[in-house]
Amino acid sequence: MVDDELIKILACPLDKAPVKLEGDRIVCSRCGRRYPVRDGIPVMLIDEAELPA
Repeated sequence: MVDDELIKILACPLDKAPVKLEGDRIVCSRCGRRYPVRDGIPVMLIDEAELPA
């Protein structure tokens, strides 16, 4: 699980917008990219992100 305090300081690496935790993904509030969380560690790499539907 990702700590709430960490989520507050993270930002989307593409557009620098705030993010929120949704299940096992961190989702950008602006572009909608979904970044995976692996073993409790956010993988905030643009190449690893899922594009919004």
